[in-house]
Parts: sequence; C-alpha cells; structure tokens
Amino acid sequence: MQIRSRFSAAASLLFTQTLLLCATAVFATAAPGAFSIEQVLSSPFPTNLVSSEASGRVAWIFSTKGEHNVWVADMREGGAARQVTHYAGDDGKPLAALKLTPDGKTVVYARGSETNHAGEVAGPTSNVEKPLQQVWAADVDKGEPRLLGEMGCDEEGCEDIQISPNGEFAVWAAKKQIWIAPISGKEPAKPLTYARGNNAQPKWSPDGKTISFVSNRGDHSLIALYEFGRNTLRYLVPSADRDMFPRWSPDGTQIAFIRLVGKPMKQPIIPLLPEPWSIWVYDLAKDSGREVWKSGPALDDSLPELTADQSFQFAGKSRIVFASEQDGWNHLYSVSTSGGPVALLTPGKFETEDVALSADKTSVIYSSNQAGDDPTDIDRRHLWRVNLEGGAPTALTRGATMEWAPLEVAGKVVCIGSTATSPAMPYVVTAQGREMLAKQALPADFPSAAQLVTPKQVIFKAEDGWEIHGQLFEPAGDSIEKLASRASNDAPVQHPALIFIHGGSIRQMMLGFHYMDYYHNAYAMNQYLASRGYVVLSVNYRTGIMYGRHFREVADGGPRGGAEYKDIVAAGRFLKTLPNVNAKRIGLWGGSYGGYLTAMGLAHDSDLFAAGVDYHGVHDWSAFAEEFPKDAPDREAALKLAFQSSPNAAIAKWLSPVLLIHGDDDRNVEFSQTVDLVQRLRAQKVHVEELIFPDEIHDFLLWKSWTKAYSAMEEFFGREMK
Repeated sequence: MQIRSRFSAAASLLFTQTLLLCATAVFATAAPGAFSIEQVLSSPFPTNLVSSEASGRVAWIFSTKGEHNVWVADMREGGAARQVTHYAGDDGKPLAALKLTPDGKTVVYARGSETNHAGEVAGPTSNVEKPLQQVWAADVDKGEPRLLGEMGCDEEGCEDIQISPNGEFAVWAAKKQIWIAPISGKEPAKPLTYARGNNAQPKWSPDGKTISFVSNRGDHSLIALYEFGRNTLRYLVPSADRDMFPRWSPDGTQIAFIRLVGKPMKQPIIPLLPEPWSIWVYDLAKDSGREVWKSGPALDDSLPELTADQSFQFAGKSRIVFASEQDGWNHLYSVSTSGGPVALLTPGKFETEDVALSADKTSVIYSSNQAGDDPTDIDRRHLWRVNLEGGAPTALTRGATMEWAPLEVAGKVVCIGSTATSPAMPYVVTAQGREMLAKQALPADFPSAAQLVTPKQVIFKAEDGWEIHGQLFEPAGDSIEKLASRASNDAPVQHPALIFIHGGSIRQMMLGFHYMDYYHNAYAMNQYLASRGYVVLSVNYRTGIMYGRHFREVADGGPRGGAEYKDIVAAGRFLKTLPNVNAKRIGLWGGSYGGYLTAMGLAHDSDLFAAGVDYHGVHDWSAFAEEFPKDAPDREAALKLAFQSSPNAAIAKWLSPVLLIHGDDDRNVEFSQTVDLVQRLRAQKVHVEELIFPDEIHDFLLWKSWTKAYSAMEEFFGREMK
C-alpha cells in the first residue's frame, strides 16, 4: 500500500496560525540572501513528457504555484518552447494522462482528480459547485480547450488516455468501462462496448481497427479485443490467471501480455509469498497464443510490480523487453517472440526505472542509479542506452546531475532533469551534456545555486547491521568540513537537527530535486530548513527502492514488524555524533509512511526525538482490516502483529510534542487515523497541534496547502526545537 501539552489539548488552530504571524525571535538568523518557502516552491514542476515523432514535437505539463498547463517544444526547430493552455489560479484541478496526436497538432489530457470511495472528485477549494474529472483536447496553435467527456476514474494514477493512430479518436477507462470520443469534440463520449468486470488498459492496434484492453474479474483477469465492425469481443487465451499489460507488435500481427498466476484461497498473510509469472504472445491470424518465457518459483522471481508496466515493451527485431528481479535487482531483459534464451541488458548492482524504446525500436533508453565513474550515483538517476540483444550500455548523461522520463524524438533524447541546486525542468541531451527547455518559465526569484546547499551522501548502519543511505543538508558555513578547518579553540556551532522520512515506502530520496512533485516539494523544504539553521538528514530506510529487492521486500517490514524503524533510530544516533548537531534537539518530519515512522519515533523514543511533524501518517496498521483476507489462516495473528507494529501500540511512552497535518478527503490514508491519534494523545496530555485541510487529499492539490503546511511546520519546530 502507498500510504493512504504545554498548551491545553483544546489549543485552537487559530492560535497556532496567529503564532505563525508573531513568531520572529525563535528562528535562527537567516543567512545573507535568505529565501522564503514560497520562493523555493515556486518553480514549474514538469510531468507527463510525451512526443510526436512525425512532427518532432514534445509536450509536457507544468504545475506552477497551483496552476497546471500544457507546454510544447519543437525539437526540429531548436527546441523553442511555448505554453498551450492558459488555466489560471490555484484551483486544485491537476492535469494528467497528457497525449499528443500523431501529427503533433492537438494535445489531449484529463483535468481534475480521481474519485474517492464515494465516487467524489476532490474539491479542495470547497467550491459550492460539484467538481468533475474530465477529458479535454486543445489545438496546439489555438490553445482553446474543448470538452471530450467525463472520466471520473477511481484510483490514484488511474488516468489513461490513448489516441488512435489517425489522431481522430481518444479512448480511456472510467466507471469500469472503456469510453471513446472524437477528438474534434463534435460528439459526446460513449462506452466503447459493454464488458463484465473492471475494464482498463486500452491499447490501439497499429492500424486503428482494434482496441485491446484488460477485463479484471476480481480473482482473474482477461485480455479482450474490441474489433470495429464486429458485435462480439474476442478473449485471448482465457485462463484462471491474471492477464495484464497487452502490447501490440509494431506490425499489428501479435500481442504480447503478462500472465500472473492466480491466487489460491486461504493463503497466509504474514510470510512473503512468491508471485510467479510468464510472458505470452498471441497471434491474431491463428487465434492462438503461446508462452515464450516463464519466471522461476522463488521470491526474487516474482513479478516486479513497480516497473513491470512501463518496462514491458514490444520492440523491433521481434523482441520483447521486460523487467525482472531474478538476480535480486530490478533489471531489463529481452526475449524473442519465438522464445528461447533471454538477454540480460543491464547487469550490475543497480536498478532500472523509466524505460522507453528508441524511435526505431532497436534499442532501449532507460534511467537508473547505475554507478559509472561516481559511486554516489546510486543516489541519483542518469540515462543509458542499450541494444535489444544486449552488450555494454552507453551512458547518455553523467555527472552531478539527474535525469529521468527519457524519450527519443527527431533524433534527440529529451528528458526531465535536475541537480542538487536547480529544480526539475525539461532538457534535451547533447554531446556536451544537456540544454534546458523553457528557461523562460523559471521564476526570477527562485533561489540561486549560491543560496542553496549541496547535500552530502552519508552511509551509516542500523543496530542489526543494515547499511542505510541518506542525504545530509548542513547550514551554509557550518558544515562538518568547515568546522574541522577552524581553530581548535573555537567552539563548534551546534544546530538543531531534523530527520526527513519519505513516504511510500517504495521511494528513494536523492542528491537532487526529486522526480515526484510530493518529494520535489520535500527536497525544497529541506533546503529551506538548512537555510534557517537546521541540519537535515533525509533517510532512505529499508523497504525503499533502488538498493535491491532484498532491501525493499523485507520479511519484517511495515505491518509485519516495523523493522524499518531501526533505521530511523540509527539516523538519530548518527546525527548525535556530528559536531555541528545539538544532540538534545533532534526532530522528525515526514508524510504518509514517513508520518508513520515519525509517529513511531515519538512513541518509542521521545528521549531521542524532541518533536515531530506527522503528515497524514498511519498510526494503526490493524485499522486496514478489510485488506486482510478473511479466509487467511493467520488473519488474527496478522492483525495482532500489525497493531504491535504501529505507533498506537507504544502510545503510553509518547512524550514529545507533535504537529499533525492531514486533509480530510485523503484517499491513501484514512483521515480517521489522525482523528483517533488526536484523542489518544489528548488523553495522555501530550502537546498535540493540528492543521486540518477540509476537502484536501493525500498529495495536496492546492499550492497554498503546501505553503501553509510548511510554514506551520517551520513555526512549530521554531518553538519546540530552538
């Protein structure tokens, strides 16, 4: 799952907000050239990079202070970038699933959030009109949006729009069916067909005459074909397993798909169980399919759910590219459509992430934390290219930068990238490095590289020997190295310290601005906290990604024992050894899974952690009882272990003050987790403060929600930690 008092207990939020305006002396003295939270969060965040090879055009979404708009750049004309849509205001309506028509003349996208369990689209502005999630199109040269239809899909990241090869129609999944609409907007959207189950993952055939999709029937799923002109669906090699990710061959004669074994009933919950899978190829003319590759039965052979979808590609030369963790690391492989031996494309102790085929489909471009000349690259991302049959990968980018989301268009590799001191922006890769696109979109008052710090990679060990990576942000002028160079009789300046704990937990923080907006914001906030006199340690604890499957899939993590909390304790003890840290002033902050571990720290070790800010954290794993199968033989034991692995199990030892921040329309972590914790802490007379956002979701939709939350956190730590 990606997660979802000195003052009296009745201290009001109004009082807290008043303190925000009045507090001045409690903060560290700002460094010369100091910047504000608003400034460091002001850069346009780019997502959804897509391309049209025929036109040589790329498009992406920029989110700037809550305004979400589509931009394009013409790579055959020097990469000149311009804004297409002109939505204004911090309106809480994100854009997603961006697509360019094949001729590059029109953009199509979804606008608005997914729905919650009640079928409601998020409306964080609390507008009296009912919010909707809709599909829109806009001509690049005009920019005027036209409505294609309603979406209203019901899971985080569920937006998926596919454009027909002739550029005339769009299909998308919503309300358990596949919908279709002309991109002209001249006719309303309608269901493509009726099919039982929850239908998703539509894909057009290269000739535009057929649409494949996945029909999820609960305990099994099928690949279905809708063929224009026929009144019946065709199912591909139906079985009692779970078929997914259909991919058309470039010539449209075959479909590759993944078959994950079905789940038997009455399976235990506590032990980690393998999930074997296979790759099948279906021949449309013969109406038959065959297995071309099969995983082993071990845990490491399980389907790599985090990367399986994006990595699964039907390439040229009759080869299929896929991800596997069979050697303990997430790597890319390729296999012939006729079966036979597989080729390991990316050997080594690193992991691949974003994957794209070259324009001619004969090579693979991918991002990874592969260490080239710099061993610290395990905590970065760079781009590489490798041939379909294997051979040594070629580095496309290197150095103290980061790159992700690659694609190739007009003979150029375009990506999104950042550095330790520059925010995420689109780039074109060059022989000399890379060149930024849309420079004009960067605000003039975004903090300069001289105002920001370059975090250091640090590695320390937990009490049970696990090696943990982190990024250390130190106030300018008071780094460990500068302290060592001072006269021996000079007393070191000791700063309060904060540990940042990412969510997920399947995430990795890095030595630069992050590729996810949530953590791009968090990285920016860590920069701000360092500028205000805090030492900040961002921790990549076990159950996170990019350090191998064994690091991520631990047998006693989360509700199975909370072993990753040992890494947070180790981080606190590491900070205590630093000469520039006040060992009595170490705090915690984090969101979602990071909120869970923040609460674990305050509940178990208030003597080590002086205060914490918990954003929408999990406080009782057993409250997710509906996710524990009722027929599991160890269900009661699993629920008991889940509670014991939760902060609530140690609530009697919780002494340190805490600020709880949560939106009450959270679709990842139920708001009831915060409601329950507040009552428990009040009963113990623990100093607890709240910042509640009505109608806001897990990943705050409003820019002002982020600035308000971060300002409240700064003020809280200013009182409790200085």
